[in-house]
Amino acid sequence: MSGLVLLILASLMIGAADLRGGNVDSSLLVMVSRIPRTAAALLAGAGLALAGAVVQLAVQNRLVEPGLTGTPEAAMAGLLAVTLIAPGAPLMVKMIVASLAALVGTFGFLLLSRHVPRQDPMLLPLVGLIYGGILGAGVTWFAWTADLVQYVGIWQAGEFSGVLRGRYELLWLIAVMAGLLYVAADRITILGLGDDYARSLGLNARQTLLVGLGVVSATIAAVVVTVGALPFVGLVVPNIVSRWRGDNLRANLPAIAVLGGASVLAADLIGRVVRWPYEIPAGTIFAVLGAGLFLWMLYAAPRQASSR
Repeated sequence: MSGLVLLILASLMIGAADLRGGNVDSSLLVMVSRIPRTAAALLAGAGLALAGAVVQLAVQNRLVEPGLTGTPEAAMAGLLAVTLIAPGAPLMVKMIVASLAALVGTFGFLLLSRHVPRQDPMLLPLVGLIYGGILGAGVTWFAWTADLVQYVGIWQAGEFSGVLRGRYELLWLIAVMAGLLYVAADRITILGLGDDYARSLGLNARQTLLVGLGVVSATIAAVVVTVGALPFVGLVVPNIVSRWRGDNLRANLPAIAVLGGASVLAADLIGRVVRWPYEIPAGTIFAVLGAGLFLWMLYAAPRQASSR
């Protein structure tokens, strides 16, 4: 937790404007920009990490995350549709449409996954990568024909430089989703043991799956609408926590949320300082670091999980 506190303090102090220069209203800058930006990074990171944990249990594969199930691309398709049909719609309407589209896209991947052999764990992520690529290509084509490619670029950017007070509050929905996830955590953990095992324990697997994927879809939609997609967060963070603490979702939820938030905030900080006063999107930084961590996890021997 001390590391998280240091990251938060650094996020409040570091930026294009120097708080000690005396040329800016420091308190106003912190209240309007630095605090919202820090909160947005923490919430987005926590939400993506929790969504990744749910998806991995739902498909019983540690190498899958929302970015490999077509969920962000489906949310972008919903956003594009509402932008074309009702460009003046309120943000909450866009969020609801994006969530529904993300839910449909995720269920499409689940239907596809039932036909994928499970002997090789790498096969399902590859199928998800192709599925998401097809959805993304369709979104880009429709955006190109409607001269809205710039919007798609924003939804794919994963950056926090535009976060200001009044433009990020939708991300607090992730806190509500985390609460729902905590209530359903034990059921989702059982779901991760397989449909047959879940039914033998009397669990309504279909209902639990719907609740879990509803949480995932709403979380991904909130992140895409507010700051854009960030890759690898939902893949790397749950795997690190699982190696450390085992597979009990309820016990792991706080650790996954804290590590997810801290890692995205750290990526945002790195993006602020490497080319100061210019910035590199946090999504780009995390894509580079996350790819390295993912390769390390593929080849490193997993630590024996504890029984917590």
